[in-house]
Amino acid sequence: MRDKNFFIKNLILALLVILLSIYPLLTLKDAKFGGADDMAEEVITQVNADFKPWFKPLWEPPSGEIESLLFALQAAMGAGFIGYYFGLARAKKNADR
Repeated sequence: MRDKNFFIKNLILALLVILLSIYPLLTLKDAKFGGADDMAEEVITQVNADFKPWFKPLWEPPSGEIESLLFALQAAMGAGFIGYYFGLARAKKNADR
């Protein structure tokens, strides 16, 4: 009986996560899903139109798609590292028992 309740609770949680992920996409029709960098640049130019950056990037990706790819790879590597760390910590805890 415990396994059935566990499955139902996880199914409900998964459906809630999916609903919370899709809801903004369906309800916010004219919303901009831009990055914080773009928003910060816009605000800085509104506050001080003569602002000059302190330095230039060493390398700029040739397109927005490559920039998104690099960001996604960075996020995946971070998630992998965190997952590895928690898995290792859990394995050590179980080995100590």
